[in-house]
Amino acid sequence: MTPSQNTDTATTATTTPAVDLEKYDKSEIDPLDELPGEVEMTIFEHLEELRQRIFYALIAVVVGVIGCFIAVKPIVQWLEMPAQGVKFLQLAPGEYFFVSLKVAGYSGLLVSSPFILYQIIQFVLPGLTRRERRLLGPVVLGSSVLFVAGLLFAYFLLIPAALRFFISYGTDVVEQLWSIDKYFEFVLLLLFSTGLAFQIPIIQILLGALKIVSSQTMLSGWRYVVLGAVILGAVLTPSTDPLTQTFLAAAVLGLYFGGVGLVKLTGN
Repeated sequence: MTPSQNTDTATTATTTPAVDLEKYDKSEIDPLDELPGEVEMTIFEHLEELRQRIFYALIAVVVGVIGCFIAVKPIVQWLEMPAQGVKFLQLAPGEYFFVSLKVAGYSGLLVSSPFILYQIIQFVLPGLTRRERRLLGPVVLGSSVLFVAGLLFAYFLLIPAALRFFISYGTDVVEQLWSIDKYFEFVLLLLFSTGLAFQIPIIQILLGALKIVSSQTMLSGWRYVVLGAVILGAVLTPSTDPLTQTFLAAAVLGLYFGGVGLVKLTGN
């Protein structure tokens, strides 16, 4: 055998396993782990896209805030409805104007949130696998529904319960004349903090889907969850009355154990 023949034989022996390995790797790739929308971009192109999407989101927020400021009077009247029998006072020049700006800001952010969420999804979508994209729709829909449910829960249950407590506590002692600024600070903070607290099941589902925490582990730490719910109810409620804190803590516990059930149903 000539030296050239020996070289060809050695080359064949070393390259054949590599070809077989390549075929083996391709056959082992899970289609759900592929990136169907993957696009090759430089870091500067990513930053430029991020800048544009932030710019679009800010425009949506500004438009939403301006629109809500134009219609701020009905929004203010709607938020004053839970405080039946209370007279609101403007204790400083321009107090109602700044309250209107605050209400318009929160309302505009809420109105523009679907467009902001759309921009976030469009930015992260190319980097998601098929498996992750299957979770995206239910997570976004569930998060939106739970946030709205949190707002309704706070408006129809938490806020009236807290206001009834404060009004009844001061009956025959003080006249109910409240600062409009302090009232809306209380209402807006309670609304949005409750909406955020209602995102607990979504966090649980994501943790379970990513195999970070199982439903059994979530359930085994129920004592810490009860303690955390009580602390969360005390921190998130701007008032100090025990009734509001109890309602919110009970809602957090119900959401948590409901989330455990959902995680278990998904097999995690």
